[in-house]
Amino acid sequence: MYCRMNSPAFEQHIGIEWFWTDEPGIGGKLRTYPEDFRVTERFLYPPRVEQGRFLIAEVSCKNWETNTLVHDLADRLRISQRRISFAGTKDKRSYSTQLMSFENISEEKLVALSLPDVNVQNPYYSSVPVRIGDLQGNRFELIIRHVDSSVTENQLNNILTPVETVHGFPNFYGIQRFGAVRSITHLVGKYIVQGDFERAAMTYIGHPIPGESEETYRLREALERTRDYADAFHTYPASLNFEKAILNKLIQNPNDFTSALQELPKNLLMMFVHAYQSYLFNRMLSERLRQNLPIHQATLGDVIAPVRHGIIQEEYLPVSASNIDKVNRQLMKQKAVVTGLLVGSEPTYANGRMGEIEQAVLEQEKINPKDFIIPEVPYLSSSGSRRGLLALLPSLAWTMQPDDAAPGKKAVTLRFELQKGCYATSLLRELMKAQDPKNY
Repeated sequence: MYCRMNSPAFEQHIGIEWFWTDEPGIGGKLRTYPEDFRVTERFLYPPRVEQGRFLIAEVSCKNWETNTLVHDLADRLRISQRRISFAGTKDKRSYSTQLMSFENISEEKLVALSLPDVNVQNPYYSSVPVRIGDLQGNRFELIIRHVDSSVTENQLNNILTPVETVHGFPNFYGIQRFGAVRSITHLVGKYIVQGDFERAAMTYIGHPIPGESEETYRLREALERTRDYADAFHTYPASLNFEKAILNKLIQNPNDFTSALQELPKNLLMMFVHAYQSYLFNRMLSERLRQNLPIHQATLGDVIAPVRHGIIQEEYLPVSASNIDKVNRQLMKQKAVVTGLLVGSEPTYANGRMGEIEQAVLEQEKINPKDFIIPEVPYLSSSGSRRGLLALLPSLAWTMQPDDAAPGKKAVTLRFELQKGCYATSLLRELMKAQDPKNY
């Protein structure tokens, strides 16, 4: 089952080095239409009150990335982006429904809001906001199109049988965590952790990468060469609004890169550090697969976390010779998961072979856990935690049918639920084995 195939270069760049299954993929393309990628949060509703400081609402949108949506919502409502919060970030090329909170906004004003392909539903008041992570998970309905007509249902079964056997798949952070076109969020995070805010800022606003539009590539290239922030501010297109916010600050003070970065939304800045933690986690999980260690069963020295009501708890139990049999029985029932390290200033390391893997990756990256204490921007500091190596998949339904968007091709529809923080694309990569990130 393990490590028969190397992953493509774009995945190696984000720490994903292996496919878990050795069956050839079905290929195809995801998100031909935004409606082909439907994701609905499994909400954790804040308590309802008659009159409260926060207006809670379900927001459905098509083709909107969450941070851009918040920016435009704030602009239309004429409020600070800090007054809008949400539980989880959603991809742009999708149809998503998520819970949001709006501070000191009337129901009438929110309902009257008009943005293309955005629908606000079921508003009510609460005394507490929606916060990052306030969700049980996500429900997905996805269509993979342009699948070759030679692909059979039996081939899909062969790929998915290992996944269905262990009720899960390797819990890699997917390409969307790092940027599907410009996979640089983990690099920005690494430089922040290293205290190099100039390099962090320049990686975000410069650092041209093939795959962007020709114009954007040229403008980033010019900025790298000239460091002319004023020229870049005036020539960058409006769609690069976050880059322009940094550039505007650098025009005022060309040497204050720390303040310039803080022009970005707080949750986006935090995402950079989280993306670097994600990259390190991907590398550790990749190495575990390379060593043919199981991810659905424990080995000596592993650290497990219990699962209650489908949610992984932040309670960690080391695996020893005296409890390993009992632990593995719990793992088989999906009542616990084996975990990997999310590096922070107060790490909980594994022992045994997993502990050796965790320590080796940190040594190769030349990272000290205390680097995750960031005094320049304290809210970016992270104490760290652990994450399940297996993304639990309690159920999976799929069908194959002719592709109405491409005559002579097939389409595959999948329906499943995942816990929060798990990536649908990390399941789909095993099925599709795409060589181009644009196919996800």
